[in-house]
Amino acid sequence: MTATRQHSLIDQFLAQTQHALETTFGDPRAQRPYPAGATPDIALDQAERRHAAGLMRINHVGEVCAQALYSGQAAVARDPDTRARLGEAAQEETDHLAWCARRLRELDSRPSVFNPLWYGGSYAIGLLAGLRGDGWNLGFVVETERQVEAHLDQHLDILPPADLRSRDVLRVMKADEARHADNAEHAGARLLPSPIPGVMRLASQVMKTVAYRL
Repeated sequence: MTATRQHSLIDQFLAQTQHALETTFGDPRAQRPYPAGATPDIALDQAERRHAAGLMRINHVGEVCAQALYSGQAAVARDPDTRARLGEAAQEETDHLAWCARRLRELDSRPSVFNPLWYGGSYAIGLLAGLRGDGWNLGFVVETERQVEAHLDQHLDILPPADLRSRDVLRVMKADEARHADNAEHAGARLLPSPIPGVMRLASQVMKTVAYRL
């Protein structure tokens, strides 16, 4: 019988580094079909295209942060079931990342130049959350996903009316984020103390302001 290979700290470091590079500089592949694949690509004027691209760049950054957050949390999660839940959610976030990148290309735009910075900060938060225990780990998932769900709602309201393709992408993303939060709640997420959600919203607002343009 072949023994299962135990991954050393170096193995884990190299795997995490590869994941970071693929997320921030690579071209992740979605496992599910592109939600806007059959939606007409209606021509937008220059201002509408620039605005839509800014919003989709924010959403792309959000998915970069989600990849980092889940990766950091999974690295220190104690319970195998928690790690599995984080892995399942991360795969759907990979779909989101690929969809947002594709929509940015369709809008003749690009991801944020600060993606490595966003990734590093989110990974650190994920590690800290995971080290507090799985209940806190899942609590961060719930709060993160609820905040993302709220900003996706806002983006659906302020996208150019003709940008049907971005809307189709965001609707699927919103449904996924809501399900991730529900699953984390049912798995025993702890309610985060009141200062933490506020700090998370403030950090998110800084990210969105910068990512809209850069």
